[in-house]
Amino acid sequence: MHWNKWIRQTHRWVSIAFLLAVIVNGVAVVQGKYTSRLGLVAVFPLALLLFTGLYLFVLPYAAKWRSARRTG
Repeated sequence: MHWNKWIRQTHRWVSIAFLLAVIVNGVAVVQGKYTSRLGLVAVFPLALLLFTGLYLFVLPYAAKWRSARRTG
């Protein structure tokens, strides 16, 4: 199924974006230029990581549930 592959790839790329946002926030804190708007830069990728990660977490359990439902 291409949908699962797309979600997994999106999760990987969003994790890279989140890492970059955290690094940018860290540099801003060290330089004393941190603002709350800059802090929100990391929240958007984090929210996407939450949803894609939950989907990927539930995926094996859903597959077991579907296969058990078909057989019995």
